[in-house]
Amino acid sequence: MSKFRAACIQMRSCDDVAANIRDAEKLIRAAAKDGAHFIATPENTTLMAPDGGAKLAHSFDETHDPALPVFSDLARELGVWLLAGSLAIRVSETKTANRSFLFSPEGQITARYSKIHLFDVNLPSGEKYRESNTVAGGDEAVVASTPWGGIGLSICYDIRFPHLYRDMAKKGAFAFTAPSAFTETTGKAHWHVLLRARAIENGAFIIAPAQGGLHANGRRTFGHSLIISPWGDVLVEGGTEPGIFAAEIDPQLSVEARAKVPSLEHDRSFIFP
Repeated sequence: MSKFRAACIQMRSCDDVAANIRDAEKLIRAAAKDGAHFIATPENTTLMAPDGGAKLAHSFDETHDPALPVFSDLARELGVWLLAGSLAIRVSETKTANRSFLFSPEGQITARYSKIHLFDVNLPSGEKYRESNTVAGGDEAVVASTPWGGIGLSICYDIRFPHLYRDMAKKGAFAFTAPSAFTETTGKAHWHVLLRARAIENGAFIIAPAQGGLHANGRRTFGHSLIISPWGDVLVEGGTEPGIFAAEIDPQLSVEARAKVPSLEHDRSFIFP
């Protein structure tokens, strides 16, 4: 239950995998130098492609993905827990998985999570997204074991599905990660309130590194990486520029929040008449 320093890496990834890996490495090293023990990168860390077809064309299966050995070596060299927020991992000829990887300070992958909920939507702005056309949704929730306790893994659109976080909290998660690439439109409307709600209703920390700004392919993402306390307080917030946003995490605050509002213990099953 010791305290630790968590850092969100905010990026503006492009469609150049090698360049994105270099950018992520630079920021991860800086976060570790600043004293972070747990470092998380955003969704689409190594590839922000203009469309699903381009993402598929530039993706790799897990065995051959060039980012994984780099992140493994970084975690081991720096002695940190490192969450690669999400990589596009080729799982078939037509689809990738949107997958998080958690590395231990020994450089081992200790947890994998493939995004369960896929973003298929037509926005009022005219933007259209069909993630399911080229992404295979996951079907397993993951609570990773760390020296500080269980951390529940999620990605972006997942934050609109509160039952996922409720179930992870009941499985022992005192914190959730939510690496994201929220659109500017939905980010302005919902990003803060959704993440604060997930924190408050479960008495859990939220660590949410984000993509931000105008990307080379013309897409705008909202940025505003957040770390939120179990009481719903914003401990640190980014803007739209790439950078590092860190805060102290005290797992005891989750215990205290759940004692003040023991809603996890008060859940009841019910039926409709």
